[in-house]
Amino acid sequence: MDIGKVKDFLGEDWRLFEDKFRSVLHSDVELLNSVNGRILDNGGKQLRPMLCLLSARACGKATGLSVDCAVTSELIHTATLLHDDVADNSPVRRGVPTIMSLFGPSVSVLIGDYWLSKAIALLVGNAGNEIILAFSNALESLAKGEMLQLQKASECDTRMEDYLRIISCKTAALFKAAVASGAYSVGAPERYVRAVSDYAEDLGLAFQMRDDIFDYVPQMNVGKNLGVDILEQKITLPLIEALERAGAGRNEEIRGLVRNIHDCSENKDRIVGFVDSMDGVQHARKTLMTYSARAASHLAPLPESEEKKILEGLALYVGERCV
Repeated sequence: MDIGKVKDFLGEDWRLFEDKFRSVLHSDVELLNSVNGRILDNGGKQLRPMLCLLSARACGKATGLSVDCAVTSELIHTATLLHDDVADNSPVRRGVPTIMSLFGPSVSVLIGDYWLSKAIALLVGNAGNEIILAFSNALESLAKGEMLQLQKASECDTRMEDYLRIISCKTAALFKAAVASGAYSVGAPERYVRAVSDYAEDLGLAFQMRDDIFDYVPQMNVGKNLGVDILEQKITLPLIEALERAGAGRNEEIRGLVRNIHDCSENKDRIVGFVDSMDGVQHARKTLMTYSARAASHLAPLPESEEKKILEGLALYVGERCV
């Protein structure tokens, strides 16, 4: 799917988002503006605000509040990345040096805090309780998901239910807040809000599953090196699918390799080989496609529109991208 064409389709609503996004970050502190400018110039796909505006238009007519919700979703997303880079000691993101590596961890944390404060300020006195609650729940989930992932990485005992909870908190939660806030911003009926929220939950899960599959598929040109998750002792979908098909003894052996990943340089290759031997990636792809298709099906209650078609197509694209 061509994300650029989707943004062109959103037209004036997307231009209003871009203008508001930049203006809300402006400060009278030169260093702050310099760092913010670097982040803005190296931004990602801005998928969450795009979903927010598509949701608003699929449920009604986008408003100024819809734009504010779109901006809020991207402010929060970027803030979490700035904080994550410090927690993970990441020198590079999307092939570009991180703010942490350029200016130090203190600046990265403070800039992240600044973006979060701007997100809160944008909603106060403007949004209703439903929208504020949607984003506050997402922030709580993001923190819980990070802590649960750290706990499971140290214990190396992640099972499927743990994995789904982690990615629901870390990825799906903000997807859900973005689309739900878009629906709330146009006064959508509860059945529409529920439909887009369920869509976003499964889309977020599928989106993270796709990223985790790429960790085991080196030929996919997505800028991600093979085995990054394993080196961080993260047991993700392809390895979980392989472990579920192995006997108890083999299961514990592989978890031991993950637990001692830094003690032996060959452990990573042995784990990747195990996943390959158990068709872990193929089974992970089937699971991903299930969530991808289910996400699209949740949109059935919405009236037919081009926005609905794009949302459905995006969900199916996430699944097909890994085939």
